[in-house]
Amino acid sequence: MSRAALTVYRKELVDALRDRRTLAVVLLSSVAIGPLVLLLVSSLVAGVEKRAEARVIVVQGLAQAPSLRNYLERQSYTVAAAPADYEQQLRDSKLGDPVLRVPSTFEADLARGQAPLVELVGSSANQRAQTGSGAILRLLRGYNQEQALLRLATRGIAASQLEAVRIEERDLADPASRAAQLGTMVPYFVLMAVLYGALNAALDTTAGERERGSLEPLLMNPSSRRALVLGKWGAVASVAMLIAVLSCLSFLPGQWLLRSEVLAAMFRFGFGEAAAFIALLLPLAGALSALLMAIAIRCRSFKEAQANATVVMLGVSLLPLVSLFNQEGTAAWHLWLPALAQTTLMGRVLKGEALPWVDVLPSLAVCVLLTLLALGFVVRTLRSAALR
Repeated sequence: MSRAALTVYRKELVDALRDRRTLAVVLLSSVAIGPLVLLLVSSLVAGVEKRAEARVIVVQGLAQAPSLRNYLERQSYTVAAAPADYEQQLRDSKLGDPVLRVPSTFEADLARGQAPLVELVGSSANQRAQTGSGAILRLLRGYNQEQALLRLATRGIAASQLEAVRIEERDLADPASRAAQLGTMVPYFVLMAVLYGALNAALDTTAGERERGSLEPLLMNPSSRRALVLGKWGAVASVAMLIAVLSCLSFLPGQWLLRSEVLAAMFRFGFGEAAAFIALLLPLAGALSALLMAIAIRCRSFKEAQANATVVMLGVSLLPLVSLFNQEGTAAWHLWLPALAQTTLMGRVLKGEALPWVDVLPSLAVCVLLTLLALGFVVRTLRSAALR
């Protein structure tokens, strides 16, 4: 049976490699996914850093507030006048900075001991403007604190008397944990690359051959159905595993495209992390290959198999999102669900945490069990008369 399975494996692998156009698209997408994702993230972070380094604040009516202008300039900020139609530009996302609107009675209200109303105009639909609101709010709080200290000093009151409690923040997250937050998209994109890598090969070797009429002559061979299924599954799993390896390794040179020095310093993905990713993804690649074959073997056409495989694609796409929406930490059952378990464990790898076998074994056992059940279903289907 092993010799027959090996023969079928070589035949199916050659068929998968013969479709060079589809294979090239899959390989290029898996190799390019790492650099492309990192390039997009780097461009986003670099844009935020560039705006932060520019230290420009857009203000309307600052001529009526010389004390505020003095404070802003002492904080090394450059003041820019707001355009006349700044509200419309903020709505259309053409203006990337929020606008600080100062009333004409600013200095007069301060002299009377009243608090002038200063508006920070932005748009929640404008992501660029939203990122700059926090810095301006901190500036205004600093101005308020400075004015309060000056008023207390003129009255001979120590500012420390107003602080009943001293507050000091302490962040328990280490640099690896903070870097893992930036790399949360890496496990998801690698997972999807493996899924799409196995999809075409799994459907073509089952429903595709059935549609072309080449499956019946193959079943007329004296080889056992188990050997045929093992050979087909081996070829599909090999393609999926190849995609897993390439997609993980693509993030290594992809780090060269990081344009943000802060992001480049925090993002840690070396050969050790890539090897751990590959070890976690290989069992899942085999399980997904078997599951897709089990779904496609009941279909009479490649198009029908694609429609039925959307259930698996939707499940694999949505399961990793559980960890994103779950704010209570990792639960024990997360390690028993395929795709979610791999995403959770890969997230731990990015944080620099150790992976004990007690956490890895559940995902491995589920993948092996799923593979055996799916392959058993394919063998039983090929033995039945449903293919006639």
